[in-house]
Amino acid sequence: MQQMQLVIGNKAYSSWSMRAWLALKHTHAVFQEIVVPLDVPGYKQKLLAHAPTGKVPVLKADGLAIWDSLAICEYLAERFPEARLWPQDAAARAEARSVSAEMHSGFPVIRREYPFNCRATDRFVQRTGELDREIVRMQALWSRCRERFGKGGPWLFGEFTIADCMYIPVALRFVTYGTELKEVAADYAKNVQQYPAVREWIAAAKLEKEVIEADEVRRGR
Repeated sequence: MQQMQLVIGNKAYSSWSMRAWLALKHTHAVFQEIVVPLDVPGYKQKLLAHAPTGKVPVLKADGLAIWDSLAICEYLAERFPEARLWPQDAAARAEARSVSAEMHSGFPVIRREYPFNCRATDRFVQRTGELDREIVRMQALWSRCRERFGKGGPWLFGEFTIADCMYIPVALRFVTYGTELKEVAADYAKNVQQYPAVREWIAAAKLEKEVIEADEVRRGR
């Protein structure tokens, strides 16, 4: 069987790449990383050689090119059922899919105002009502998942799932921008930072030399 390849962008800046990478890492499958630095001359042409979207991530497996983080996660859940990337309980699984889809299509203000930069911890953003509302919703979502389905472990649904792949980059955004979180959300963010795969990703991000200036704004107060 041909080794899988995962095409990703800069680890410091590409939250969607991180989501697919976390899911693939959880399967314990052997795979090759292909890192295409973003926002440099010629990067779009390099990405178009892997998938028609010209975006990251792309999973190349079984003669296929699967693009979009959530599509990649779904493919991995089917190919590696023993990894239990979705909860086993039907009700929990339905909710995990719902919250994953909400992250996939929502929270535009958090995305815009909190650029993903997992190697930075000294950033400050002036809060707005729009941003506050999304942060409140995010914490409520995490609390609901933990209280209803997360009693069996430290993750949103107890065991690690695709829902965590979707929300780990948000937790890291909160770390980068020093967002004060309530107890359940704060505990979740703390667990995220201690997770070995997350630590591995951040360590690699800190070794990258590329800088995307648009994501390096808002230093200090």
